[in-house]
Amino acid sequence: MIDRCPIYLLLDNIRSMENVGSIFRTADAAGVKKIYLCGITPRPPRKEIDKAAVGAVDFVDWEYAESAELKVKSLKSKGIGIVALEQDPRSIPLSAPYALPSAVALVVGNEIDGISKEVLNLADQIIEIPMHGRKNSLNVAVATGIALFSLINN
Repeated sequence: MIDRCPIYLLLDNIRSMENVGSIFRTADAAGVKKIYLCGITPRPPRKEIDKAAVGAVDFVDWEYAESAELKVKSLKSKGIGIVALEQDPRSIPLSAPYALPSAVALVVGNEIDGISKEVLNLADQIIEIPMHGRKNSLNVAVATGIALFSLINN
């Protein structure tokens, strides 16, 4: 068994099963300790998730929580820092220096609406990936991978 990093992922109302599968695969590659699938986020077993995850759902611990807000509050009560990945006036660039607690949960949000305001307001830090193109956004699975590996190397 591979030791897992003290990094968690919380998926706040992700819609796409393929994105969820991709995030599972990336989480396994990064050594994420656990994924929290919240709200409408689809959960295994689903063939669309399994296809993109390429078996990673068997290696990454996960749990479903109906409310992302309540799950974030629970994680915070255990001393886990909450880092939200979102474009927001309060966000800092991913490359900016910031202190991380020994355990952290990266929160990513819905492909259209982002992270819910309630969850965003509970975050200890809000980070964003600077955009240089016209579209000004990335696929949530791609953005999760970039942020996750940045946190690991921080």
